[in-house]
Amino acid sequence: MIHYEKTILKNKLEVYSFAVNKNSKVISVDIFYKVGSRNETMGKSGIAHMLEHLNFKSTKNLKAGEFDEIVKGFGGVDNASTGFDYTHYYIKCAQQHLDKALGLFAELMSHLSLKDEEFQPERKVVLEERRWRTDNNPLGYLYFRLFNHAFIHHPYHWTPIGFLKDIENWSIEDIKDFHQTFYQPKNAILIVSGDIESEEVFECARKHFEKIKNRKSIPKIHTKEPKQDGAKRVELKKNSDTELLALAFKIPNYKHKDIPALNVLAELLGNGKSSLISEILVDKLNLINDYYSFVNDSIDENLFIFICNCNPQIKAEMVEKELLKILTSLKQGKISNKALQKVKNNIKSDFIFSLNTASAVSNTYGSFLARGDLKPLLNYEKDTQNLQIKDLIRCANEYFVKENSTTIILRKD
Repeated sequence: MIHYEKTILKNKLEVYSFAVNKNSKVISVDIFYKVGSRNETMGKSGIAHMLEHLNFKSTKNLKAGEFDEIVKGFGGVDNASTGFDYTHYYIKCAQQHLDKALGLFAELMSHLSLKDEEFQPERKVVLEERRWRTDNNPLGYLYFRLFNHAFIHHPYHWTPIGFLKDIENWSIEDIKDFHQTFYQPKNAILIVSGDIESEEVFECARKHFEKIKNRKSIPKIHTKEPKQDGAKRVELKKNSDTELLALAFKIPNYKHKDIPALNVLAELLGNGKSSLISEILVDKLNLINDYYSFVNDSIDENLFIFICNCNPQIKAEMVEKELLKILTSLKQGKISNKALQKVKNNIKSDFIFSLNTASAVSNTYGSFLARGDLKPLLNYEKDTQNLQIKDLIRCANEYFVKENSTTIILRKD
């Protein structure tokens, strides 16, 4: 694993320094806020994502759009993303611009204006994004509706984009309250990775962030999704040329001991031309043309997700039947040592590749730190390499069960 150094400022901001790619003269400056759609409430969904947009508007000392102009001016690249569990901002730049990058992020944390005249046009941008990616996109719509049905009580009931009517009805006061609550030093993690010296990172972080005060207590999330009491099955009607199938099973949170085995199963089933889904559903039976198989591991229990885009004239039920046959074969132990070793090798090389640049290091480590625990990452390679076929069989039988499933079929109205 990568060596790092850490300090905690007086206001509880955690600062991490990862010295990697020495002599590259490139750094990645990332700030993770421990807030995502998981921290929203029913009726106010999508605010975390909206705030990500507004963070690039005006502050006390910057005009709207000036953040991007300054970053581009010193040859940097910036962007942001919002997930279920955290929001991530980054600037990738030359090492000599560390001070400027940290100054910009400190300005956003402490002096964001949040003016209504900037909020209203950006709300329209987010509404258009919701229509484009979700309402008018069969695959996006299927994905959104999957979470609506898989989770009833927990905020994973919606994806980070939020519900259309919620987006239309937020007020600027809702946004300000959300920022005051979650964009505080004690709820943030600052990571600098690349060609850098730790003491310079810590000194610069103190200079820009240590005087920023925490404002409010952060509400704890007590909501727990009740145990699923039977299979869920939904048919959606949408203007789509082909039928779509989503099949998902509840899985434990990202820290659980079975997550490495579930990731191996996801690779075995759906990663690449030699995966079971590709070999059987694409090549042998010619039922589908596109597919996804992945573990959505989060702070709270989430989903192991399969999504299949059927070929023209193919019914989703036919694909579902064959996919369930594949899962049954795994439960019965039809996994070869050769296939398992190949997946282990792929995971190991992907894992090494995920730590080969400053940005990748910040992304990987930050995603675990923002969720609250680095231990699963530190043990991931060892835990994966130690897996045996019996571990995969046990997990397939434990998690791929009908009572624990949500099936969504989308077809043309």
